[in-house]
Amino acid sequence: MSNKSETDKLLHNNNVGPIVRAGEVAEAVAEAAIIDNPEKEVTVEANGAYSRIYAESELIVTRETLQEELGRDFKMNELEINLASFAGRIEVTEDQARFYYTTTL
Repeated sequence: MSNKSETDKLLHNNNVGPIVRAGEVAEAVAEAAIIDNPEKEVTVEANGAYSRIYAESELIVTRETLQEELGRDFKMNELEINLASFAGRIEVTEDQARFYYTTTL
């Protein structure tokens, strides 16, 4: 009967991904998310002090792609240092960061 409010839409979705402090790492993560998830629609919202990067259900960012985008060596703990927050669960190895949900809404 009634349309869902914008808040309801935001609260009841399966979007996952990092919220990264603005700077070169945020820009590299945004590009890497698009490159590393070609089958997904990746959304990047730059909000001044941070960028919110997300996709439906799962988002993977690899160290290899981050290094290519930054033009230098990159360790995954540098991503963790630059995270302001994230949506979903996170699993970080030395080669990638995976944002995901185990249960969908």
